[in-house]
Amino acid sequence: MESLKESLKKTGLLTTINNNLEKSFNDALKNEEFKEFVKKLKLDKTVLMKYTSTLEKSCEEYGNCKNCKNLLECKNPVHGYAYLPTHHDGKLNFGYKACKYQNKMLKDTAHLKKITLYQTPEGFLNANIKSIYTNDAARFEAIKWITDFIKKYPDVKKGLYLHGSFGCGKSYIITSMLIELAKKNVRSTIIFWPEFLRNIKQLFGYNDELEQVINQVKNTPILFIDDIGAENLTAWARDEILSTILDYRMNNGYITCFTSNLTLEELEVHLSKTKDGIEIVKARRVMERIKQMTDDIQLISKNLRNK
Repeated sequence: MESLKESLKKTGLLTTINNNLEKSFNDALKNEEFKEFVKKLKLDKTVLMKYTSTLEKSCEEYGNCKNCKNLLECKNPVHGYAYLPTHHDGKLNFGYKACKYQNKMLKDTAHLKKITLYQTPEGFLNANIKSIYTNDAARFEAIKWITDFIKKYPDVKKGLYLHGSFGCGKSYIITSMLIELAKKNVRSTIIFWPEFLRNIKQLFGYNDELEQVINQVKNTPILFIDDIGAENLTAWARDEILSTILDYRMNNGYITCFTSNLTLEELEVHLSKTKDGIEIVKARRVMERIKQMTDDIQLISKNLRNK
């Protein structure tokens, strides 16, 4: 059976196709930037002219990169990358290559991979310890605590129960601490407690995935449970999830931190109330774990979310 190429030769279509490819390539060469771009590839024209449109795209993205001053100005479709050609054994291949600004950003944020987020916005990882609002004496105790913790880790015994007014930056302060520790190769996990519980319920029936999540939370060196007390409490969430996690972590000497709008006393009341009635003993058992595992600090400050 004759090949498609041989068939095209007989009909003269191959010559026509090649002529059209060459014409398109020659037209593109009228652009001096394109001419210089393909010249650097040092490939034969018969190879290059098969990729004219793709090379034009690459040339445009390469030009965007040459004139770019930062990532915010990136004009390429894939932000921080250019679609560029490489060649091997006379063949062209195309792929995305990160620009110098993207490479720097990836290098500067590589430590964030040490932090696992569960049902927590990615924006949490924008926290910066140098940006913590300090013009309020009410914040000094919490700031001093995390500063000391960073210096002493891993020679620490307790985490932090940071409670106080809505929007005063409790989560930001603890996340900033975890980001600083990540730079020292310390792994941690952040979970937004109300949403985490909802997600756990959805994993029922997917036992392998459920076990994987629970084991990650149990065994992470530092666990940050954000906004405890804001969940719609059930006995299952308290006894089977929270209590199980805290028991395991306490017995294995892992550090756990919390934020809440509730004081420890108010949290105990919250944990005692389920649809099954008031269960003071079970709530107190959980609270004893939290008290043993953390230092209790109150932060009453202005709502920074309105700034």
